Amino acid sequence: QAVAAHSQYNCLIYNVNEGVATVTLNRPRKRNALNKEMWTELILALRSASRDDRVVVCVLTGSGDYFSSGNDLNNFIEASKRGSNAADYLTFENVPLVKLLVDILIDFPKQLIAAVNGPAIGIAVTSLGLMDVVYASDTATFLTPFTSLGQCAEACSSYTFPKNNGPSKAYEVLFFGRKLSAQDAKDCNLISEVFPEDSFQREVQTRAVKFAALPRKTLQAAKKLCRDGEREHLRDALKRESDVLAVLTSSDECRDAIKNFFVRKSKM
Repeated sequence: QAVAAHSQYNCLIYNVNEGVATVTLNRPRKRNALNKEMWTELILALRSASRDDRVVVCVLTGSGDYFSSGNDLNNFIEASKRGSNAADYLTFENVPLVKLLVDILIDFPKQLIAAVNGPAIGIAVTSLGLMDVVYASDTATFLTPFTSLGQCAEACSSYTFPKNNGPSKAYEVLFFGRKLSAQDAKDCNLISEVFPEDSFQREVQTRAVKFAALPRKTLQAAKKLCRDGEREHLRDALKRESDVLAVLTSSDECRDAIKNFFVRKSKM
């Protein structure tokens, strides 16, 4: 039986079917950019999936053409209107939303699959290093334009990307904003497999349901065994990134870069 919980969320679609919780980012007109409401709802949905005994596997995907364009830069505008910086504005339970989400991803006890249905930008890319399996549509691209926005890598990518992809490729992406195609991302181990757009969701769902039929305690034990050895490194990376981001996002360089972004956008 499918269990839908659409009414609980404004920016997400959440449902459970055959042991699979599917969390769909649902601001397609905004390219699924993460505003404060979506950040909060995503945290609540992942908490729900982690605690729900019906859920064996969780799939994170996007509606429309984009997987996610990352942090909604209007968050910075909203923060400035309130006389605060983005780190103070983007909080939930007195904890910065980015840190809280990354904490949840680090400790998520069940198998977590990212189904990248289209372009991914910023934290939508860097967080992929915390997923168990990543599948991508052949329309997907991967971009981390942190430096051009006066920011730096987050979601433990300063650790996961060099470790998983090799330092040269990782730094080209994280420092210089090299955009990767789906095949590029597969070649550097960011994703597992690429599927044609027209069969993508069907292929992912078929695999997720198959995985969810496996013995759940064994699955969770296998994940815990793999993640426990990494947890200390991930938490260290998260702290270092959070400290640097707090400095950078309150700097004139970052404010000027975001202002210039909106100027360029207005001229398009």
